[in-house]
Amino acid sequence: MRILVRPPAAEDVKSWQKLGWRSEPDPARLADEHVRFRAALADAGAEVLEAHGEPGNLDSIYVYDPVLVTPQGAILLQPGKVGRRDEPGALAPDLPLPVLGRLEGTELAEGGDTVWLDERTLLVGHTYRTNPAGIEALRRLLPEAELLAFHLPHFHGRGEVLHLRSLLNPLTPELVVAYPPLLPVPLVELLEERGVGVVEVPDEEFETMGPNVLGLPGGRALALAGNRVTRQRLETAGVEVVEYEGDEISRKGDGGPTCLTLPVDFGPAGSS
Repeated sequence: MRILVRPPAAEDVKSWQKLGWRSEPDPARLADEHVRFRAALADAGAEVLEAHGEPGNLDSIYVYDPVLVTPQGAILLQPGKVGRRDEPGALAPDLPLPVLGRLEGTELAEGGDTVWLDERTLLVGHTYRTNPAGIEALRRLLPEAELLAFHLPHFHGRGEVLHLRSLLNPLTPELVVAYPPLLPVPLVELLEERGVGVVEVPDEEFETMGPNVLGLPGGRALALAGNRVTRQRLETAGVEVVEYEGDEISRKGDGGPTCLTLPVDFGPAGSS
């Protein structure tokens, strides 16, 4: 399994306030945490690839948002967050797969609002970062996929991002981790119809990114340290949990392991 990441650079830190991070990260600790994060991925069996990204853009460590990986190649998205609009083009040269197309004009979509439930079913969240024009663009670019769009709640509003992956992430083709209280009813029903099991995140661990878990091959998953109950529930479900410390790379920028990684070998989460 190949996973693309973008290590932070010291020059990126100056953009933290403009990009809406919760507080200024310490450059040395930021870099060290990312080194340890990459090591955790490698120890879990992933081949870690490094991208250059957009210089001076701290958000560009969250490589999942600018690109959607599909069975045929990559689609360059157009983030709804204005400060991230140049990231898809900056990431493109480092992608080890062909580019099929890109979103343009008023077409907005972020990778955090996309989830491949299986090899042909793409779930997309209609949020403040992903609009109807972006969703229709993805339908056009993926004619063979079953694209299912879901309206996500307003929650804390435009200023605080709520992606689909803030609520749900696949662990294996038969299991997801999710926070059901904020899931759209049709999505809950879809999971039931498809026979997909749900590891439920408790209320007290939703705000600390409990659902933001990266499914890896071999029944393993990478999670931000600190969500004790969610970890116990994952382990009870048969998932081997690998944790990382992310005070700088995750908590200050609201980006967990699914945000920090871009798996470039297409396949459902947890598959080889």
